[in-house]
Amino acid sequence: MSIPFIEENDQTEARREHLEELRRLVGNVYPNKFERSRSTGGEDTITAIVENEDFQKHVPQLKEGERPAPESLERANAELNNVKVRISGRISSPPRVMGKAAFVHLSDGVSRLQIYVRKADVKGIHNDDGAPIEEGWELFNLLDHGDFIGVSGYLFITKTGELSVHVETLQFLAKAMLPMPDKMHGISDPEIRQRQRYADLIAGSLKVETGEDSGDSASRELSSREVFERRSRIIREMRRFLDDHDYIEVETPMLTAKATGAAAKPFETYHNALGIKLYARIAPELYLKRLVVGGFEKVYELNRNFRNEGIDRTHNPEFTMLEFYCAYMDVNGMMDFCEDMLRTVVEEVTGSSVIYDGRFPIDFRFPFNRLTMKQAITEKWTWMFGGIGQVEISEEWLSKPENIKLLAKFIDYLPRDEFFSIRLSLMGAPNESVSEQEFVEGFRKLTLIFAETWQKARLHLQTSGQEFGADEEVRLAEDVAYIFDAVAQGFLKEPTFIYDFPKAISPLSKASPSNPAIAERFELFIGSLECANGFSELNDPKEQYERFLEQAQARERGDEEAMVLDEDYIRALSYGMPPAAGIGIGIDRLVMLLTNKRSIRDVILFPHMRPERKVEEAMEENSEES
Repeated sequence: MSIPFIEENDQTEARREHLEELRRLVGNVYPNKFERSRSTGGEDTITAIVENEDFQKHVPQLKEGERPAPESLERANAELNNVKVRISGRISSPPRVMGKAAFVHLSDGVSRLQIYVRKADVKGIHNDDGAPIEEGWELFNLLDHGDFIGVSGYLFITKTGELSVHVETLQFLAKAMLPMPDKMHGISDPEIRQRQRYADLIAGSLKVETGEDSGDSASRELSSREVFERRSRIIREMRRFLDDHDYIEVETPMLTAKATGAAAKPFETYHNALGIKLYARIAPELYLKRLVVGGFEKVYELNRNFRNEGIDRTHNPEFTMLEFYCAYMDVNGMMDFCEDMLRTVVEEVTGSSVIYDGRFPIDFRFPFNRLTMKQAITEKWTWMFGGIGQVEISEEWLSKPENIKLLAKFIDYLPRDEFFSIRLSLMGAPNESVSEQEFVEGFRKLTLIFAETWQKARLHLQTSGQEFGADEEVRLAEDVAYIFDAVAQGFLKEPTFIYDFPKAISPLSKASPSNPAIAERFELFIGSLECANGFSELNDPKEQYERFLEQAQARERGDEEAMVLDEDYIRALSYGMPPAAGIGIGIDRLVMLLTNKRSIRDVILFPHMRPERKVEEAMEENSEES
């Protein structure tokens, strides 16, 4: 019986026929195990064989078109022929059959090794009893590209200088019922790569390297497997750094009775036995700070968080975060620690202090930039709008509520795509690509867009009035953050700490001693991505309670992402929490940076995506429309 949702074609039909023939020949076509040899000191994976120095020293270093000298080949094979191996893997290339012999490559997902099969030498293995069978060559001719096999034999160097295995026994392990991806180009459709990660990984293991694939990490795109291996190393190095600094790793609940710890909309579920509604964790923060109260002075968790929000290039509903807290540290100490940690991780994982955002180099050797939120706005405003609108802003200018409202409304009305496209095209002009006349015309258009938009924003505020309600502090804080996102964030390529956030949008952070309207909070931006968020932790239970009440009022006004009151957390703080600083680092975005990937889907093995539409549904919809 065929599988109804697997496409039918000549290739799948031929593979099914081969499987039935193999079943007749070897019995069980899906055996339970295959034991590999241990000639390399550990298990003989294909990678272990091809990377073994004792074997590689016999492989001649040849220029293109060269062949090894007969005498050196004879010496090498005199030693290698004594090495017996049992290896297994996926057939990574269609067999090259030459009469009564054939060459084919096996892959373990990382490396490939050539095997040589000769009709006169090879025996098959019956999978039911493990006994050898004479029909080894017949078995080989029933294999398809992508099948898994195990072989035993001895090592040798071919006349072209390639390390290979001369096969003596051949065992069938599993059939690939679908044809393999293209070995030259892999899978070009990003949606298929992300939706069918298994096929993406197979494609990467089968892809034939070309001259375009060679080069250093700055110019060579990492394969999917390399991306996820690097992700694993990033997490391992971050753990190692924290462990070396005496932090203790813990685990906190992923299902909680309250959706607290961050401003986000949660996923809901229901616990039948307890008869209560539960929420998938949006952040572990309040649990980790309970542990600080309980005496864990340095604590961390690598956690999965869930937020029922939008999906885009930098957001996935399920994501990985590293959160850690340190007693007796403040926001400045946490910025220093974070900088030291990331610099160490970058160098350990990539072997360099330089990573690339596209083609833009980001060097971690230099101290990270540090700007207040308003400094960043004024600096980037001057860079993008200076000389165009004759409107100069400063931190003092931004201290007036009416100016913040005006600027936020200006950004609302500004046709940003059009404006920034023209602005960027004029950078460095006039030059070879932009004539002086084109430069003048472009600048004139920018000035006109700016003036019209600024006037429109002014008129809106004049007609709508300047009422300042009870929640005005929150709205002004949200406007400042909105202005920062629009004006500054896109230009923060180098590692930059943005600090001095408005307290009204930082309900869990301590206020600055010098300015009670400002929170001791920072966010770290690298390659224009927000990568971390940290602050001096609020440890006054009365003030925290009042902040929660403010959040409750925001929920009543319709803010679904405002935090809910967590009475037990207030009770914990009432036992006393020492001064402390905490931080959350987005692992997925950090991996994007360290692998030079533009989408979060490329660094999550199985990202969330819209359900795949069936072909029949699409055809029915098209027929209805026509």
